[in-house]
Amino acid sequence: MLLRLLLLFILIPLFELYALLTLGAHFGALPTLAIILGTGVIGAFLARIQGLSLLGEIQGDLQAGRVPAVKMIDGLILFCAGVILLIPGLFTDILGLLLLTPMGRKGLRAYLKGVFMHHRGHPKGTFYTILSDEHERHIP
Repeated sequence: MLLRLLLLFILIPLFELYALLTLGAHFGALPTLAIILGTGVIGAFLARIQGLSLLGEIQGDLQAGRVPAVKMIDGLILFCAGVILLIPGLFTDILGLLLLTPMGRKGLRAYLKGVFMHHRGHPKGTFYTILSDEHERHIP
């Protein structure tokens, strides 16, 4: 756990700084700043649009009597993508933009399902039913 925190709080900012300095040396300071600010603004705008769209889908599912479990997890992933996009840096912007795509969210859901199933110890536990795409349970 300590190694993961070390990676998160020390190595990632160092990689980000190196990438920004390399990009700045190659393209110049103003284009590098424009790239970083542009990806942040565009990403935040996309996260807002997708979040509002997802909110409408969740409300539609609830009105139809369906539990929107996968969509709720997608909402959490979209929120995390928005937060990641606020962190200045090239790699974090790429990660945030990747999580804004449906394919990126589906990949993260599959990864989380594997992590939860590994910790739960059985293949058809609660986390499996919440994270699976085919989960459609009606509210009584």
